[in-house]
Formats: sequence, C-alpha cells, structure tokens
Amino acid sequence: MSRVRRRAITSQASGPPGAFESPGGPRVRQASRTAFMAALRLPPLPTIREILKLFRLRAVKQLSQNFLLDLRLTDKIVRKAGNLTNAYVYEVGPGPGGITRSILNANVAELLVVEKDSQFIPGLQMLSDAAPGKLRIVHGDVLTFKIEKSFPASLKRPWEDDPPNIHIIGNLPFSVSTPLIIKWLENISNRNGPFAYGRTQMTLTFQKEVAERLVATTGSEQRSRLSVMAQYLCDVKHIFTIPGQAFVPKPEVDVGVVHFIPSIQPKIEQPFKLVEKVVQNVFQFRRKYCHRGLGMLFPEAQRLESTGKLLRLADIDPTLRPTQLSILHFRSLCDIYRKMCDEDPQLFGYNFREELKQKKDKQQVKEEEEEEESCGL
Repeated sequence: MSRVRRRAITSQASGPPGAFESPGGPRVRQASRTAFMAALRLPPLPTIREILKLFRLRAVKQLSQNFLLDLRLTDKIVRKAGNLTNAYVYEVGPGPGGITRSILNANVAELLVVEKDSQFIPGLQMLSDAAPGKLRIVHGDVLTFKIEKSFPASLKRPWEDDPPNIHIIGNLPFSVSTPLIIKWLENISNRNGPFAYGRTQMTLTFQKEVAERLVATTGSEQRSRLSVMAQYLCDVKHIFTIPGQAFVPKPEVDVGVVHFIPSIQPKIEQPFKLVEKVVQNVFQFRRKYCHRGLGMLFPEAQRLESTGKLLRLADIDPTLRPTQLSILHFRSLCDIYRKMCDEDPQLFGYNFREELKQKKDKQQVKEEEEEEESCGL
C-alpha cells in the first residue's frame, strides 16, 4: 500500500465534519469527494481465488464451508445491508475475506470479524494491514463469542428508537446457520448479546430452503418453526438468491440472503423459551392436526382434558394443520399455556419424551422380571 493511501484511510475516521467541502464550487467539491472516496478503498490485493492458492486454503466439509469469490455478489450483499458509511459491522464467518473486502470498501468505521478456522487468519491479517485501524480479527467461535462490550457504549439506542449504527453481516456455514439464528432470536427477545445496543439489523445467508422457511406465510408449504420464531420478533425479508454455482466448492443448493430488523414490539409477549416450546411441539407433527402436537405439552394422564382446555380457551380449531396457524393463533396459544403453567408450576418442565422413556424403562424392567420368574420355574 502506498504511503499516501495509508494516510488517507487512517485520517478518514478522525477527519473533521465537512471534510468533503471545498471553496471551489460544486464541481470542485464533487471531484474532491470522488478522490477522497477512491482513496478510502482498499489498495490492489490478490483476488480471493489467488488468496485460496497463496495460503492453500481448503473448504472443510465438516464445517459446511463454501466460499463466495465473485466480488460483485459480495458487494450486492453489503449494499442490501443498508448504508454502512461510518457504521460498526460484525461479520461472522469471514472465511477468505470476500464479504470482508466489500464491507471495508463501504467506508465503515470499524469491522469486527470472528473466524473459527485458523487457516483463514493470515489472509484476514493481510486485509487488516491494508486497512489499518479498520479491521479487528477475533479467532473464535461465533456461537460462544460475547459481543456485548465489543463496540462503543455510545452506539447504544433505546429499543423504541431507530436501529443503532451497528450491522451483523455473514455468509453462514450451513451447519451453524439454524442454531445461530435461533440463538440470536433469543438474544432479541431478551435484548442482550448483539441486541444490547438496540435493534441491530442482520443480513445473513442461508440455504435457499431455510431462507424460504424464514419468510414463509401462513398456509404455505414452507411454513415451519423457523417462520414463527423469526416473524414474531422481526421484520424478515428474503432479499435475493445466489445460485449455488457462485460458490466454491459448489453446494447442492442455492443460497438465500435474508435481512432481519427486530420489531419494536414482539407479536407474542411471552418468554422466548415458552414460545419456542409451544411452536416446537406444534410443528413436530406438521402433517397432523394441531391438537396432536399441542397434546405433547401435557402429561399423558391429563393430556386429553388439558389439550381440549388449551384449544377452547385460545379459540383455536383443533383440526387446523400447523402450517395454517397464524402468529395471532400462536399468541393465543402461548398466552393460555402461560396461564396453565402459572396454575401448575411443574407443567412447563414437563417433557413428553422423558415420560415416554420412563414408560419404556418400566416396561423393560417388567419384562426382565417376568423372564427371570419364567426361568426359575
């Protein structure tokens, strides 16, 4: 990197307001602005494909890694995230750094990347050297990384205000995308983690099928647990699809880019774990009537009576399929289930699988005792 460019990048963050202004009139100001923005862009670097060869990088199948090499597509992902000028960005799973470059070129204030795979750290360090003071690299696991104190406290905004100037962007490995979004949705519900700063926006990639589930409407075939959990907490949009052939190695599926904005008011005002339990139970029998899954919320001895009471008080037709239940239906179910749990403090801790296992264990013991008695005769 030339000394001139390095100085331009470093001075941008501390430049005075109106740094684009020039006394020479509109044309001079525009030329000055254009030159300034050009200086902020990264210097010439090896292509992502060359980075893969230079550092002998290989996609790890067990980690579901797929690299996006086309910088036009990474630029598009970053544009869809919104205006990142002077924003603070948290990128998850940067890999060889394709999206990382596009973020840095968007004139951000700071970019924090968390990468689990150590083979990518040298390539990311090369980007850090090319953009001094802009890129912070953490070698760690995004599922356990604590971000609450990673950005200035001054960025925090009240939940009712506009989203803070913080963005989460990532090309997520398929193996972690679902557990990670569920973790972040719980963070949204509790207003902690990345959402301790306010209603932080997210722009993330998923398998196209998962992206379609996240935005699926009531009655659609793709409607699922993810649809309800995401939509009761966020405004969710599937903004565009990337063909699988754009990735290396090529996955068997296309990839959807999804944008999330946390809602000011959740559509279901109950604890996340309670909502999750109700929704999970309903969708575990997705092709049955909804009463089948709801029944699993209750011990076998009271199942029929309690399921009927829940449906009656929530005013839900027991013959609706899980995919036909709207967010309003789930809100009613969660509100009534919460009241039933308050009346019976042990109810929420009930797990039908544990009861089934205990039943099988007792049956097995009984059969073994009968076999021993038979042998004794």
